[in-house]
Amino acid sequence: MISLKAPWHLWDRCGVELEYMIVDKKTLKVLPRADIGLGKDEHGDFVSETEHGPVGLSNELVAHVLEIKCAEPVASLKGWGNIFHKEILLANKKYAEIGAMLLPTACHPFMDPLTETHLWPYESTEIYHTYDRIFNCKGHGWANLQSTHLNLSFSGDEEFGALHAAVRALLPLIPAIAASSPYLDGSYSGYKDARIEIYRHNQERVPSITGAVIPEAVFNYADYDREIFQKVERDIAPFDTEHLLNHFFLNSRGAIARFDRGAVEIRLVDIQECPDADVAIAELETATLKALAAGTFCDPAFLRTLDTQKLAAILAKTTALAEDAVIDDTDYLRTFGIIQGTMHAGDLWKRIFEAMKSSISQASAVTLAKILERGTLSTSLYKALGEDPGHELIVYEYARLAECLAQNTLYEPEL
Repeated sequence: MISLKAPWHLWDRCGVELEYMIVDKKTLKVLPRADIGLGKDEHGDFVSETEHGPVGLSNELVAHVLEIKCAEPVASLKGWGNIFHKEILLANKKYAEIGAMLLPTACHPFMDPLTETHLWPYESTEIYHTYDRIFNCKGHGWANLQSTHLNLSFSGDEEFGALHAAVRALLPLIPAIAASSPYLDGSYSGYKDARIEIYRHNQERVPSITGAVIPEAVFNYADYDREIFQKVERDIAPFDTEHLLNHFFLNSRGAIARFDRGAVEIRLVDIQECPDADVAIAELETATLKALAAGTFCDPAFLRTLDTQKLAAILAKTTALAEDAVIDDTDYLRTFGIIQGTMHAGDLWKRIFEAMKSSISQASAVTLAKILERGTLSTSLYKALGEDPGHELIVYEYARLAECLAQNTLYEPEL
């Protein structure tokens, strides 16, 4: 039985999770060594999760990814770019001993998941091998998609409904500010946000797990359970004969409701080149969601009428073109108080930012202004690398991104 009353109310707490690839410093080839970043317990066994003060570190599924996150829900993300950066420096110091480092962006540009994927071998192995048996995790959609998760608190049906309505409205716009994954298999993928495109398809054997990526228009636990959880449980049953997979974790929409802990987790944000950028985008997301729920742009009741498939169609555009996508859905533009018939997604973000920047920390506002002026990280990488850049140039440019991560600075292409 799920308790709908969580300890934190709407907007009381949030949390961020950052996923980084571990790569060889010289070649950028992925290395399955998350164990080094996590360390060992008192018995000398590698652990899957640990804490360094306010920061948690963990691993799930594949051994070349290290997750760095808020150890506990926090009241504000102000200053967390620096907190995460200190942890990144500590991890890089450990990895330097084996000639490795952390690499940002949401997709490794030339990883071969068929030959380079290693499942995490220390804990939860039965669950991971079940996923692998059902879906085959040796593909980009499982082994090569690093993201920034934003968790936002709620308590009870009324708060969940307000939050979920706002989240559904914002999801299609996220790639237009956060896309960082233009390259796969050594060349341009055809998508500014290849991570979301491959995410859409990685569980097609059981379509109800991902749905349309945009969650269904459900605004209370009973409806969510009926329309999402029960369908997922029913559809996975023929494959998960040992009942190892939990519906809370199976649900893979772009935002998932965690009624077990009173939070909605947004999963559509590509990880950026430095933690200041990740935190700034998370702050802008949060401020925009608060404004949507409060009726700053439109009547909050209107948000609940937004059609899932129309939202998914806008997401498809921003997945392909990021900030250059043209939004011509007048109902969607009305959601943000825009009365004109069409607008580029990047221009819509600029309008939103101008309305929201007083609600964002000064440091994050400065970072966001630079990102919106420069364009998404994907667009910047494409300007530097083009359609088919060749292996050596990719290694050079992505090594520059690793330096951005180490220095906590934004990327600028060498034009």
